[in-house]
Amino acid sequence: MMLYRLFIAVEIENREVYNNILRIRDVFKGINANLRFVEDENIHLTIRFIGEVPQSLIPEIINALKPASNIESFDMKVEGLGAFPSDVRPRVIWIGVSEGVEKLRSLRNTIEVGLRRLGIRPERQEFSPHITLARVKSSRNIDKVSKLILEFKNYVAGVTRVTKVKLKRSILRPQGPLYIDIHEVKLK
Repeated sequence: MMLYRLFIAVEIENREVYNNILRIRDVFKGINANLRFVEDENIHLTIRFIGEVPQSLIPEIINALKPASNIESFDMKVEGLGAFPSDVRPRVIWIGVSEGVEKLRSLRNTIEVGLRRLGIRPERQEFSPHITLARVKSSRNIDKVSKLILEFKNYVAGVTRVTKVKLKRSILRPQGPLYIDIHEVKLK
């Protein structure tokens, strides 16, 4: 049985906002910390991580995404640097969303209904919309990392329109994941 590692995402459709995200990510490249950066083409906001599912379930997952086409497209403001689990103990460095959070949440909830019906378990943690920039591999120069996160706490990448949602496949490789688009649903 072929297993596919899947997730549902929105991409950054506004070129200027996308470039601003890359620009702030690249600031962290100058501090000689042990970070693994998200590749340019992999920058996205995860609406829902699905995980490993049999290939045979994909058509039903695509079906579960259909109701998203009734949701109006909306603006999302990409703003504010942070880290999980915390700014002082960063493992994942991200840029957040300051406007459009409720719209993202309702998009996610709409999709969630269909996924539940397929027996796909809900995610354990609360949905916190963010765009991952880098992952911390070791504590080398971690103080510099924390300092930068605080320095750019209020960094504004800009406002981007969300007009579609994508089902993506993630293939894990030593040099970093490869993401493949499987299906796209256009919002209203």
